[in-house]
Amino acid sequence: MIRPRRTMLFMPGSNARALEKAKLLPADGLILDLEDAVAPDAKAQARDQIAQAVAGRGYGPREVLVRINALDSPWWLDDLAMAAKAKPDGVLVPKVSNVAQLATIADRLAALGADANLRVWIMLETAAGVLHAEELASQRADAKMRLEGFVFGPNDISRETGIRMLPGRPTMLPMILHCVLAARAHGLAAMDGPYGDIANVDGFAAECAQARDLGFDGKTLIHPGQIEACNAAFTPPAAEIAQARAILAAFERPENHGRGAIQLDGRMVERLHAEIAKKTIAIADAIETMGR
Repeated sequence: MIRPRRTMLFMPGSNARALEKAKLLPADGLILDLEDAVAPDAKAQARDQIAQAVAGRGYGPREVLVRINALDSPWWLDDLAMAAKAKPDGVLVPKVSNVAQLATIADRLAALGADANLRVWIMLETAAGVLHAEELASQRADAKMRLEGFVFGPNDISRETGIRMLPGRPTMLPMILHCVLAARAHGLAAMDGPYGDIANVDGFAAECAQARDLGFDGKTLIHPGQIEACNAAFTPPAAEIAQARAILAAFERPENHGRGAIQLDGRMVERLHAEIAKKTIAIADAIETMGR
């Protein structure tokens, strides 16, 4: 069954109240953060609080990831050990730039005896990471790498490269499309990065629509107030769902069995449209099952 990933909300691991509040939020997924949102002197406390929150299994159907600290930090080994024991759905690794770093994570998880269901997500937020996106995505074929998805990280890319983040993101579109294509070529999930101007409701809505049209599964968020609009942007509209069901029903008619293309409502519809329709319906059904 397809898992909806319209919204994945970052929650600071150092804020116990936020971790508790997340149990009631209508996000499809949560990213319990040990990196950017946590000060150095609060890392240990945040790690303990996340361990308790994950082990408590109070987040229902939400996908739960733990963002560990980067491999060049003094904290990532303890972060990973905690995650292996607490058993979230996955770990999100920041600033991954090459396959060797991905292999380091995989080897450490194996040494820790981590459950096989613990998946690895990586953030593409360095110039090298974006350039190596296809090589990184190809590791999906190696089960020991546990690779599940990409998260595009525009803020760190902008900081590292000097490429400006402009409204509509024209300067970043080549990178975004490169990462999405790499993910899709190897069957990975792909999440867009966060939108920082939380007061700009219209700007956020426009970027959600853009992310959807660029092929992302959903968007990472930094504020609970962004959840509703983002869920709406990535939820198939009722008319689209109805059209998808009509396409599948048409191809299931006896006279259309074995046909590669048919006419429906005055236009030509091919088998590839039926495959798209199946995915639309699967996403819509999964969202309905989650009750959000």
